[in-house]
Amino acid sequence: MAMETCLQVSRACNTRVGAIQSHHTFSSKEQKLIKLPTFKGLKKSTITLSSSPPPTSFPLSNSTGGRKSLFVCKAREAVNEVQVVTDSGWKNLVLGSENPVLVEFWAPWCGPCRMIAPIVDELAKEYGGKISCYKLNTDDCPNIASQYGIRSIPTVLFFKNGEKKESVIGAVPKSTLSAAIDKYLDS
Repeated sequence: MAMETCLQVSRACNTRVGAIQSHHTFSSKEQKLIKLPTFKGLKKSTITLSSSPPPTSFPLSNSTGGRKSLFVCKAREAVNEVQVVTDSGWKNLVLGSENPVLVEFWAPWCGPCRMIAPIVDELAKEYGGKISCYKLNTDDCPNIASQYGIRSIPTVLFFKNGEKKESVIGAVPKSTLSAAIDKYLDS
């Protein structure tokens, strides 16, 4: 999953033209952050990824000396982000996960959901690699919400080995969610 967010950027030294190779379909948000280079004769073109902290880069050079590659990887950021889960990915991402999973049930119109979202984002970064964090829009996926008895939002469910272990309802402090996460990391 994390490698899907990596790009290989190659620059041919003699023409100064940038080329991006990717096997990842970018979301509309990612497309706004990436400015693809255009060929303007022999003038230098630029590649802008975003104004956020720079991604991890690994310069690679091959034996020909005529081409150099720059491997730009945003894998660390991808692991530490709260990902969106839908009906189609629920079984694989949540129930099939080897790590404990935190799922936030939310809706865009919900004020308390907007209050807890930054807390869940912080937890995803703090526990990156130890747990998987997802958010599920209850307006877009009502079947999963009703399957787990979600009657009010925000609701955060914790899963381990494909089983629902605990639920936390409402906009709670970070310490409440951290304590619940710690329970499933230690066991």
